[in-house]
Amino acid sequence: MLRTILFDFNGVLVNDEPQHCEALIETLAGYGFRLDREAYFRDYLGFDDRECFRFTFEKMGRGADPALMHEAIERKAVLYEQAIRASLQMVPGAPEFVRAAADRGYRMAVVSGALRREIELVLREAGLRQHFPVVVASEDVTACKPDPQGFRAALDALGADPRAAVVVEDSLPGLAAARRAGLRCAMITTSHPAQELAGADLVWEDLRGHHPDELPWPA
Repeated sequence: MLRTILFDFNGVLVNDEPQHCEALIETLAGYGFRLDREAYFRDYLGFDDRECFRFTFEKMGRGADPALMHEAIERKAVLYEQAIRASLQMVPGAPEFVRAAADRGYRMAVVSGALRREIELVLREAGLRQHFPVVVASEDVTACKPDPQGFRAALDALGADPRAAVVVEDSLPGLAAARRAGLRCAMITTSHPAQELAGADLVWEDLRGHHPDELPWPA
């Protein structure tokens, strides 16, 4: 049975939560909403852009108007892309881990609440795009994590058996989505301390020095 790895993106492959945070803070400031880094990591981590803006605009009493949401998502995307092009930082060990998985013949997909253009940009810049035949981005689902829709879509696209699949995540909504999809989950501590990840099958600081064979594969 072929093994499959479903990677989250932000905080798992690319260390870009600071860029997302600052881009969201600056975008929301343009709409008169003040967000700080502490509130971002407490209330927004794991949301896709649609949910970030829906959550905020409803708090502001503005509602989730589709045109307003589209405008806000586009403004944030431009700021994020500028920041990534200026300073791309991968999660330690991530490129080596992905290449080792490819060498072993594991099938891989990215399942993320990020926009497809953001995922494509980073994977191309990091030289990893060819290893991911399937990318499930924000535009491909109607509900973000902790909904399991993205993981299920990736498994279907790969023709993969969930009994031979493992998720690599960094957020609590991602862990919850993996569980709802019936998948084993390894977590890395780029977004939460290890003591908050007790529900995972495996916890690593990052991907340095690790090999895909070490993941918590089902027996």
